Amino acid sequence: MPAKGSTLLRRGIAVAAALPLLTLAACGYGSDKDEDTSKVAAEGKKLSADTVRIGYFPNLTHATALVGDQEGLLQKELGGTKASYSQFNAGPSEIEALNSGSIDIGWIGPSPAINGYSTTDGKGLRIIGGSASGGVKLVVNPDRIKSLKDVKGKKIATPQLGNTQDVAFLNWIAEQGWKVDAQSGKGDVSVVRTDNKITPDAYKSGSIDGAWVPEPTASKLVAEGAKVLLDEADLWPGKKFVITNIIVSQKFLKEHPDVVEAVLRGSVKTNKWINANPDEAKAAANTRLKALSGKELPAEVIDPAWKSIRFTDDPLAATLDAEAEHAVKAGLLEKPRLDGIYDLAPLNKVLKAEGASAVDDAGLGVK
Repeated sequence: MPAKGSTLLRRGIAVAAALPLLTLAACGYGSDKDEDTSKVAAEGKKLSADTVRIGYFPNLTHATALVGDQEGLLQKELGGTKASYSQFNAGPSEIEALNSGSIDIGWIGPSPAINGYSTTDGKGLRIIGGSASGGVKLVVNPDRIKSLKDVKGKKIATPQLGNTQDVAFLNWIAEQGWKVDAQSGKGDVSVVRTDNKITPDAYKSGSIDGAWVPEPTASKLVAEGAKVLLDEADLWPGKKFVITNIIVSQKFLKEHPDVVEAVLRGSVKTNKWINANPDEAKAAANTRLKALSGKELPAEVIDPAWKSIRFTDDPLAATLDAEAEHAVKAGLLEKPRLDGIYDLAPLNKVLKAEGASAVDDAGLGVK
């Protein structure tokens, strides 16, 4: 599958590797991980691997992993096989860890999943499940921007060149009939690539007029006086679009299908618990964030952020294909071949056992 990311997208990933670490970067991209090996395997039968190494980001769009880790719901399904967790602040660094064998399974956004698949000619990873939808907003200074047409000529931040939100914003700009050079961010709108850690300070200083960002960054800006001008969910059919997937290395999937199935079972049960107990789940996610960062999110940030995220087992495959097309149209990616990026058979087995409906791979599954 000779699909390769364009030079522009690779430059964006190179920039990401040099960025400072993001404390709570929701689908932002930095360059390091924080490994947690303190989890003790629960009592029960050991599966085909002694340990499964799981990666995720310390942010709300990865709340399935946060809550599953905090509440021991993933470990419970693994029995005597130990869950070892690593926290990443970057899509590219998580993909690198997966490719090197440092982790086996990870929660990750669609853009790095697409790039991770295409740059290994379809040999590196599979997407095996969904996790979250939504949680991305265009927030602006209400004194400078009062309507969508006022965005023209303004400075709007995105987390990183070529990341999921950057691609979405560039696509939205193009749909308005405006022109922007994707690489430089210059044009009818100034797209300012700013990591999520410093975006609130950039907003307070007045150096940006707004931002197209994921949660909790969007709600942090609102707490500073910004206004939500557009929720990205409103641009998608049914207000659903993938923001977080579950990926696995193809090697691990082949060698340890029972472990992969156990993690998926834990993810499905975690999402079920989150949706049935939103307040308790929100508190659990915040407790885990505090353990990882030393600081929990205040109510004025986490409450609106949590409401805008939908937790789902469905990977919303059709929207991932659309997001790839948006990157191609923006000139950030050569048209990738995504055939085989999904293997949803293990997930659908779990969903059937739980009495839930099967999910679809939009024709992009393994044959």
